[in-house]
Amino acid sequence: MATSGIETEIKLALASAAAGRAALRRAGFRVSKRRVLERNTVFDTPAQTLRKASCLLRVRLAGRVASLTYKGRPDVSRFKRREELETGIADARTVTAVLERLGFEPAFRYEKYRTEYRQPAGGGVAALDETPIGVYLELEGSAGWIDRAARRLGFAESQYVTASYAALYFAWCGRRGAKPSHMVFGK
Repeated sequence: MATSGIETEIKLALASAAAGRAALRRAGFRVSKRRVLERNTVFDTPAQTLRKASCLLRVRLAGRVASLTYKGRPDVSRFKRREELETGIADARTVTAVLERLGFEPAFRYEKYRTEYRQPAGGGVAALDETPIGVYLELEGSAGWIDRAARRLGFAESQYVTASYAALYFAWCGRRGAKPSHMVFGK
């Protein structure tokens, strides 16, 4: 699995995973990838060079599937668009060691349970993400498809979220007066 190109996406905040599943069913979406726990580690330099440039370097474990992803600086309007380079990896521990030898260090960890959905006609992917800070529906595809899918699911453009999970987590901590650490289930 290797992908490269431009990713266009939004997130939509949901009241619950059950509400998200029901909305997706009503809109004609069907499960294309079963629910899996994703464990993500974001890497950066000690000077946080990538974060300051709004870029991302990530190792992800999704069940037994591991991947390495680079995301470029986003162009944020009503959607978040950015370059995305991703490839499957056989051994996340070895890739992590290589990144550390190159001067990168784990900067942020986040977890989510993700279920992916598609419509029979295709067009894009709807991912139901259950996170420690709430439930989100991520829509990824062309701008037109995202708008149509969001409307079909009962959402308005004013409800589009373009923030990363890290930004959402830090804002969530700020609202609660909690010290940020990592967005993981349990400690």
